[in-house]
Amino acid sequence: ENPGHLRSSRPAATVHPLRAPAHLQAAMELAPHPVIPKKKPVLVCILDGWGENPVKDQYNACASAKSPTMDALAAKGPDYYRSVLAHGPAVGLPTDQDMGNSEVGHNALGAGKIIAQGAALVDIALKGALFTDPGWQYIKPAFASNTLHVITLLSSGGVHSRYNQLQGIMNGAVADGCKKLRIHVLTDGRDVPDNSCHEYMAVLVADLAKLEGCDAQVASGGGRMKVTMDRYEADWAMVERGWKAHVLGDAPNKFTDPVEALKELKKSGVSDQYIEPFVIVDEAGKAVGTVEDNDAVVIANFRADRVVEISKAFEYADFNSFDRVRFPKTKFAGLMQYDGDLKLPANYLVTPPLIERTSGEVLAANGLKTFACSETQKFGHVTFFWNGNRSGYFNEALETYVEIPSDNVEFNQAPLMKAREITAAGKEALRSGKYDVVRVNYANPDMVGHTGDLAATIVACEECDSCVKELLDLVDELGGMYLVTADHGNADDMVQRNKKNEPIMGEDGVTPLTLTSHTLAPVPVAIGGPGLPANIKFRDDLPKAGLANVTATYINLMGYEAPGEMEPSLLCAK
Repeated sequence: ENPGHLRSSRPAATVHPLRAPAHLQAAMELAPHPVIPKKKPVLVCILDGWGENPVKDQYNACASAKSPTMDALAAKGPDYYRSVLAHGPAVGLPTDQDMGNSEVGHNALGAGKIIAQGAALVDIALKGALFTDPGWQYIKPAFASNTLHVITLLSSGGVHSRYNQLQGIMNGAVADGCKKLRIHVLTDGRDVPDNSCHEYMAVLVADLAKLEGCDAQVASGGGRMKVTMDRYEADWAMVERGWKAHVLGDAPNKFTDPVEALKELKKSGVSDQYIEPFVIVDEAGKAVGTVEDNDAVVIANFRADRVVEISKAFEYADFNSFDRVRFPKTKFAGLMQYDGDLKLPANYLVTPPLIERTSGEVLAANGLKTFACSETQKFGHVTFFWNGNRSGYFNEALETYVEIPSDNVEFNQAPLMKAREITAAGKEALRSGKYDVVRVNYANPDMVGHTGDLAATIVACEECDSCVKELLDLVDELGGMYLVTADHGNADDMVQRNKKNEPIMGEDGVTPLTLTSHTLAPVPVAIGGPGLPANIKFRDDLPKAGLANVTATYINLMGYEAPGEMEPSLLCAK
């Protein structure tokens, strides 16, 4: 069952123990659970993007899929199957209209605490502190005689970026004397409706024209899944295309008007996500916004995973993942620090959330062994984000992280993804008897759901359901316990809807408009296994429980009381 091409946590050079001081180690000591025995193994399984949506029509891929495993778990009733909130304030986001995402979801699942997250932190900082903090002071000297470049996902999706935050940065820069501003846009179509790029670009161009005393223009762009925003080093060519367009002013598509650029590049019907790279040029054909020595460059995305690679290209003198052609000496800053252990980037505008004493740190402090596995697209979620935005191990002797390389294709073309390989790795870990907890993440419902391909997403959900059955059957055989959950909704709704929850039809009046973003749906949580004492069930007094409540729950299943600072466990003895 060994897939044969597993890779341990990367990069090896940056992996190091993250040990707490002795007094914190003592504070993290776990007491035995009074009812649940320490009974290996405990499986924690995350179905990424599998929402528990109340609308269960044919456009709900989770409901439409043949899913006998999840159906059987649900059939056990509220003592063993329930839903929890995975969006908005439940995961540290500002409002109930803020969709959850894999990053904040895994932060909550790993930490057991509700932490003010990306968008909320930036909103607070933009009220004043951002413009006096060290990061802003670092880039400010470039305003008077050089160019401020802002690279951002042009979107109000609230997952990676928000347009009002870009506005705040632009207005603040001009107020502080910025004379030349260049915006490098990445079109969305994933966290916001596809084809909305035209509206966003028109608004941006109009807002740039209103900035008095500043030469402010769009300089380059491209779709988020084509240019710049790769993650987990899956496709460096994406980042190279972004570098060429943003920095060198080099792209196969050149236009004098960014609004016209999108109209032309969208004529083929391509999704906003996959728009080819383009550069804006003047009447003489010269790029209007190349990056030069002494310019300031800011990435205005708050979410880390899809801007780490471009950050490395700007930050590291010895960078060699592609040929940069030239490496301008810039004042580079992220909106946030995207990797706390790598200190990447060294300069940032908003201080990142401090997530201490996560479940991973607590388990390591108690000598408990963890196995975590996913494929490339979600590997960082079951490690970095789970561990409180830290790369590396808390104690390498106690933790095994396995990454299975994702396919480098559009995921609706290969909706099975690496679910079978993840299953095989999880089964091997369970059978080994070495681990107190085995944690796996199936990426399929989320990554295939993001393509908007309903049929492929149904296939993806069915594959996951089948794989979960294999894991649960083995847990039964081994006498263990399991917890199955998700991190946010996505596959549970594949179409845009009106206020009556009816699908919104396209121009032909027959085909509904696809939905490629996450949803506001809660997510399932299921417990069971032969090791679960008969009197342990879900409590019924936490109707508004969220993902952070899941953490204490799986610590209980491992046979321990959870730390008091974590959100309450979903379990009780009845």
